Amino acid sequence: MIPSSYPAAEEIARLSAGMLLDIEAVHFNAREPYTYASGLQGPTYIDCRKLISFPRIRSTLMDFLTVTVMRNAGLESFDNIAGGETAGIPFAALVAERMALPMTYVRKKPKGYGRNARIEGAMSEGQRVLLVEDLTTDGGSKISFVDAIRDTGASCAHTAVIFYYDIFPETTKTLGDHGVTLHHLCTWWDVLAEARRRGAFDTETLDEVESFLKAPRAWQEARAKG
Repeated sequence: MIPSSYPAAEEIARLSAGMLLDIEAVHFNAREPYTYASGLQGPTYIDCRKLISFPRIRSTLMDFLTVTVMRNAGLESFDNIAGGETAGIPFAALVAERMALPMTYVRKKPKGYGRNARIEGAMSEGQRVLLVEDLTTDGGSKISFVDAIRDTGASCAHTAVIFYYDIFPETTKTLGDHGVTLHHLCTWWDVLAEARRRGAFDTETLDEVESFLKAPRAWQEARAKG
């Protein structure tokens, strides 16, 4: 069923942030920072994959994501919904079901045998594809998925995520320069605001998180020197 009437974007952001806190997908630790895939560190970590185990919250967020994309891009803007391996696959399937569209997924790299494919499922030339992922940090990983989609002759001008870091100013430019518009439900700023409202973490931790969010590179450099 295609959702058609849901809260305004600001309310969706607040509710989405609250749901991520409800299932303990949000982790803040200023004393023992998390190490990211880049090798750099930070006091924040989010696990959107955890959502698949919470059906009511999962369903609500997928309704939110579907209606956000349709509001921003149009109701008849897509022919295929593609998930990025691996975290984006379940969410792409859920969005595709709501939009009554075919679903595919994109491998991070060719599988190395058989057809050596990166696209699994049926994607054809000329189709307008929406790339669905769990989150984005700086947008870099999305480019590879988009290029793989475009290599089939399909187009991909939009990507939708549950969570957007919104702390690296180059993200939207990186995607925009590649002809891709980003749609998201909530950001670290929404999560921080909701965490403060609820008193979900101690004030010292939240203040340190805010310091990181305002200047992540400087925070990481200071930590590396220390």
